[in-house]
Amino acid sequence: MADDQQQPHTQVDHQPDEDREEGAQRRSLSPRTKLILLVVAVLLLVGGGIWFFRHKTYGQFFQETNDATIMADAVSIAPRVNGYVAQVMVLENQDVAVGQPLLRIDARNYQAQVDQARAQIAQADASADNARASISEQQAAIAQAEAQLAAARSKAAHDAAEVARYVPLAASGAETRQQLAQLRLAATQSAQQVRELAAGLEIQRRKITGIQTQIRQAQAQAQGGRAQLASAQVDVGGALLKAPVAGRVGDKTVTPGQYVQAGTRLMSLVPLDQLYVVANFKETQLALMRPGQPAKIAVDALSGTELDGKVLSISPGTGAQFSILPPQNATGNFTKIVQRVPVRIAITAPPAARKLLVPGLSVTVTVDTRGAKGELDRIEEQQERLEKQGR
Repeated sequence: MADDQQQPHTQVDHQPDEDREEGAQRRSLSPRTKLILLVVAVLLLVGGGIWFFRHKTYGQFFQETNDATIMADAVSIAPRVNGYVAQVMVLENQDVAVGQPLLRIDARNYQAQVDQARAQIAQADASADNARASISEQQAAIAQAEAQLAAARSKAAHDAAEVARYVPLAASGAETRQQLAQLRLAATQSAQQVRELAAGLEIQRRKITGIQTQIRQAQAQAQGGRAQLASAQVDVGGALLKAPVAGRVGDKTVTPGQYVQAGTRLMSLVPLDQLYVVANFKETQLALMRPGQPAKIAVDALSGTELDGKVLSISPGTGAQFSILPPQNATGNFTKIVQRVPVRIAITAPPAARKLLVPGLSVTVTVDTRGAKGELDRIEEQQERLEKQGR
């Protein structure tokens, strides 16, 4: 029994030693494994160093965003006149050239206004011609009145001279006083006739001024008629809507026979040859971004095919500032959010790729900002100089 009791104790005592030996064997790695681990560590270290060097010298100057969309300045086609649509000359998604007719509005009412304005002009011109003829007649009447006035003045001068000659004769008794009185009466009548004829001549001359006023009034009416004619002709021309730019018809909502109001959008015209990209970069990506810098544009619709581009301009404000309700951070609680600034980028694409591009497609944009990498250093140097001057 003593032996049976000691045997279990011996087995228990040897069990921890065996565990320690197995742990030591597991902890001890073969030279091959150690070499592999060393090589992996060296590769990771070298790779990390290469990545850090590339990031500092190359990668940090390439700013990328996938918050970008292809855009185009679509033109809304709207009439300037009211009326019923007589004919629609294009189809949905049809490509059109500059000046190509799009639709025509019934312009018979506006053509009637053109005819009415022309009739008003003709009537005013006729009134002016009639007034000019009256001026010729009035000038003849004035010449006649001037001749009569000249004759009356001659007679008045003669009668006055006779009175002057008879006054001493009547005083000496050579002529009777009755004869002198008759001469004086005749001289008075002659003078009165001169005054009447002079007044009549002045009236005739003033009639010329009145007729000239009638001519100017007729000319003004003719000018007003010409203005109405020009306006009516514009309305007639506005009844035919033409393409202001070359592009593709989209969102067409007009059909023949439909009554349209002036200014109502009937369709949109998208100039597909003037596409651009609006990329919304974070504010932390704009420090070195400048117009003219090259860019790469990866189009999702083309399986990530990269197109060349160039930065055209940077928005003067963040997207939030141009929203309908811009944020007011001075009120309420404030949570800082990284803002995004729209950047317009031109697209340089071959014709085969441009045919597949339409507004609204998602793209990924990468801008090379290495051309401005020295500007931050210059800004820091200028700031240090200002601080020194301030001290």
